[in-house]
Amino acid sequence: MRKLLFFALALIVAGAAVGAATRSDKAAVSRSLDVFNSLFKQLQTSYVDTIDAEKCINTAIDAMLSELDPYTEYYPEKDQESFRTISTGEYGGIGSYIMYRNGNTYVSEPQTGSPALAAGLRPGDLFITIDGDTVLGWDTEKVSQRLRGQAGTKVNVRVKRPYVEDSILDFEITRAKIQVHPVPYYGVLRDTLGYIALTTFNEKSATEVRDALLELKKDPHVKAIVLDLRNNGGGILEGAVKIAGLFVPKGTEIVRTRGKGLVNEKIYKTTANPVDTEIPLVILINNGSASAAEIVSGALQDLDRAVLVGSTSFGKGLVQGSRMLPYNGILKVTQAKYYIPSGRLIQAIDYSRRNPDGSVARIPDSLTHEFTTAHGRIVRDGGGITPDIKVEFPDATRLTYNIVRDNWAFDFANRYYAQHDTIPAPETFEITDTIFNEFKAFIDPDKFHYDRVCETMLADLEKTAKVEGYLNDSTRAEFDVLRKLLKHDLDKDLNTNRPEISDFLASEIVQRYYNQRGQIIQSLRNDIVIDSVMKIVSTPGRYAKELAPNK
Repeated sequence: MRKLLFFALALIVAGAAVGAATRSDKAAVSRSLDVFNSLFKQLQTSYVDTIDAEKCINTAIDAMLSELDPYTEYYPEKDQESFRTISTGEYGGIGSYIMYRNGNTYVSEPQTGSPALAAGLRPGDLFITIDGDTVLGWDTEKVSQRLRGQAGTKVNVRVKRPYVEDSILDFEITRAKIQVHPVPYYGVLRDTLGYIALTTFNEKSATEVRDALLELKKDPHVKAIVLDLRNNGGGILEGAVKIAGLFVPKGTEIVRTRGKGLVNEKIYKTTANPVDTEIPLVILINNGSASAAEIVSGALQDLDRAVLVGSTSFGKGLVQGSRMLPYNGILKVTQAKYYIPSGRLIQAIDYSRRNPDGSVARIPDSLTHEFTTAHGRIVRDGGGITPDIKVEFPDATRLTYNIVRDNWAFDFANRYYAQHDTIPAPETFEITDTIFNEFKAFIDPDKFHYDRVCETMLADLEKTAKVEGYLNDSTRAEFDVLRKLLKHDLDKDLNTNRPEISDFLASEIVQRYYNQRGQIIQSLRNDIVIDSVMKIVSTPGRYAKELAPNK
């Protein structure tokens, strides 16, 4: 009886404490809002200069949300076009990717089937005016806002085109409802692989993947399906469930989300009959695969329905929903975490805990846990999705990095396109000796800068030797010998790194003639990840072995 009375008293005290804490929290929130409201009113009435009220409030909102996670965002009414584009895959505009460089905005790539492409815009075109207003010095956001508009309306664009005689060109472009197609390419690779590239998860993703899958299955030579989710940053959750449902029985749990409290748990199961539950399935992932891409890859790994190949995914296990706010604002808020069939959470970054410098860190391996797949294979949480077969890529050289970063390959492709009407098909196009030599001549040594690592390290070593008293006539002579041996020569370095550079050059040039679809076809020809997939599919028993618990 005394124990029971003590337990009851403990519950009362605990309940009172919770109630007090709740009241305290509410009171703190109320006080903070009062302080903010009063502070802002004082600024409006007392500050020496005029205050842009909307800008100040939006700055305060952004600062508050930055303390949470990068996915919780506020969209005022004027900025909601991008939010709708993410969720629906549609927007009104000319359909062109744009880029900012050297203080101005350029065409990066007109989308396939877009008004921009039909009108004749090209990569490298510099925006000069839009509807008569100069846009020189504008960033991509401002230019994008002027280019977008209601479908059927016209926009007049003046650009400056590089490497052509008549460089100032005018275009009248009729805006259209631009659809972002999530499957830019599918086809048969290496005679036996049915390949599907999926770049995002929007309302059209499941339909386009299903259509591609059905079409590929008609080919009797297709022995396996490859779903490429590399650099797929995710999108809507329902699309991920539908796509996973193409490969597993109806009613299979794919993911569950958990918000605040047990009542906020929601289970997502497949609701339609699958297309194929037996055909070997390989999913490609990398560090750019996130969110919905990780749900598909992680769920099918947990269910032992697919072999994953590539590198570890990004690790985003947070779910966002939208909430309407006053004056047509929208809050995209992280409202839950998702858990895939094995029970694991793949979120790799703990945004609730900050380092002393304010940065966030990845969850350490010591805090991750083991889970098992349907067949008993061990998988872990807290660090993204780890592929069943990791593919190691050679490190890119600083030379190649600078060629891409500083747009040397981009600009050369623009010049090549201006000088050549046609090139061979993406399946056969090669960077010949002639093309590569033209590229080397295109690079201006006085403007091309790259880190000469050997020379830098040697100079640092010589300084250290001097500080520590080892630099004498003998060591100086040795340093002189090494300096001559390790002296960089741009022409030699370009030749040494030709295979790697040629891949980037080919990709840029093919894109000019065959758009994104051709670029994908060309890139797959020398893809070492596809080489790994072929070994799995072509080796008898290898696919089944990868899915076995004791492989």
